[in-house]
Amino acid sequence: MGEAAAELGVETHVLRHWESVGALTVRRDANGYRVYDDGALEQARTVLRLRRVGLSLPEVTAAMAPAKPAARAVVRAKTAALEEEIAHRRQAVTFLRHTVECRHRYLDDCPECAAFVGGG
Repeated sequence: MGEAAAELGVETHVLRHWESVGALTVRRDANGYRVYDDGALEQARTVLRLRRVGLSLPEVTAAMAPAKPAARAVVRAKTAALEEEIAHRRQAVTFLRHTVECRHRYLDDCPECAAFVGGG
């Protein structure tokens, strides 16, 4: 388990947690030790990739489910949420750039700033 964790760049408790919530399936040998074969490592890499793009562990589990319609629904929902977040952050960047150049003494006096702050 330690070697697998090191290869993946995670702590061993992370692998145990992924397994406990059903995001990772690892077979055990006759003595009950976890066996991280190529399949388990690839599955763990997939979990790691999905976590890095922002999926929660329940979303990861659903996205990796054999039922493709359920997996697609999770990925579509996460994609929509990320696109919304990107749009909001772009607006924030536009607002901040404007505040640097804004000629109004107070942001409340600026129609553009007021529109952004007011949600417009």
